[in-house]
Amino acid sequence: MTTTITATPKAAPHPLRAEALRGFPPLAGAAVLLLLGALLPASADTWQGDWAETADHLHDALVIALPFAAAAGCWQGGRERRRRTEELWGTAGRAPLTRLLVSALPVALWVAVGYLLTVALTTLTAWPYVRGDHPHLSPVPGDTAALMAAALLGHVVGRAAPTTLAAPLLGLAGYAGLGTAVYQDAVSPLNPAVPAVDGFWPVWWQPLALAAWTLGLAFAVTLAYAARRRATALAPLAAALAAALLLSTGNGPWRPDPLAHRQVCDTSTTPAVCVNARYSGMLPQVRAALSGVTGKLHGVHNVPVRWSNRGGEPRAGEAALPMLTPFGWSVVRGRMTHREQYAWEAVAALRGDCGEESERMLLADEAVQAYLAPDPQQRDFDDNDAKGDAARRAHLRASQAARAKLAGMAEERRRTWLSAYLAARAACDDKAVPSL
Repeated sequence: MTTTITATPKAAPHPLRAEALRGFPPLAGAAVLLLLGALLPASADTWQGDWAETADHLHDALVIALPFAAAAGCWQGGRERRRRTEELWGTAGRAPLTRLLVSALPVALWVAVGYLLTVALTTLTAWPYVRGDHPHLSPVPGDTAALMAAALLGHVVGRAAPTTLAAPLLGLAGYAGLGTAVYQDAVSPLNPAVPAVDGFWPVWWQPLALAAWTLGLAFAVTLAYAARRRATALAPLAAALAAALLLSTGNGPWRPDPLAHRQVCDTSTTPAVCVNARYSGMLPQVRAALSGVTGKLHGVHNVPVRWSNRGGEPRAGEAALPMLTPFGWSVVRGRMTHREQYAWEAVAALRGDCGEESERMLLADEAVQAYLAPDPQQRDFDDNDAKGDAARRAHLRASQAARAKLAGMAEERRRTWLSAYLAARAACDDKAVPSL
């Protein structure tokens, strides 16, 4: 008896899989990763250690990433023209829309993958330095959808445009258009690359509405170009317009960040030290930077109740704490730098603003500043005054004498003097400033 074995032919891979794993699409995703990977590290000092800044920089990178995604899609869309295989491709049995999507979707997906990998790597590099808050990933879905939409729209342009220069021209036009749209109030809410507002985050439906706006518009254009029944483009177009209306009306798709308006305080010192809750982990470093000042103010009356880090005018009984942000100066990667400068600025805030000062008040200010937290560059300033005209030299001699007298006082007498000085300063009363 003879047994016949019939080999089952292996199923051919789906064209979409072949397009996604070979050729240009994976390179487009790698290019997005490399492009943003070259852009973001240059400003790492300003966002590493701050989740809000990290999210803002990732979102702001769309100004570069969106035109690039559109140019990548456009380049893929003009592939058959460059190969001169348009007529041959037109004889394929698949419908025009299917052929377009098989070619366009891999680029859109890989561009999204490149951006998501950038988000993941940026988050990992920021994590070790964060001193409060939590990752802000809510803009990521809407931003990813916008990149995919840009690639789809670019693909349609690449198929329709009769020139091989369409891709770079589209990228340049997209970059110019996005930058211009930011300053147009009528279209800014619909611009996916509009800069984030500090202290505000999107409401839960904003990424969904942004995805519906951008992808709906992209699919509407795609269907209008390639579908057999172009009326089917009306459905995604209606979704896009509904999303645009939602984004543009009402109170807008943004909500205040609750942490941005809350203070975290250390009340073990006088004045108490309070920082913004977004940077609560920085409180020990701020307290340490001000420890020399608070130690010298122990037992002194009329000091403000606290230093606050609100970012605006301090409330009654408060003094403005020097800002921790923008990162990259006083704070770099979760560590405070220039602690002496920070303490000097904090003491300057204790005095308040009384406008034009008399010579008596000015000499007292300089003496108090030099005693509590001297300017790190004070020696340079003194050297410059010593080389100045007679008035500057005379003021320098008087200032140095006042500083020396305050520093040489007995502890109890100095506390009494500082209490009277702070009371006079709070009332902006030159005559009440105690003499030195």
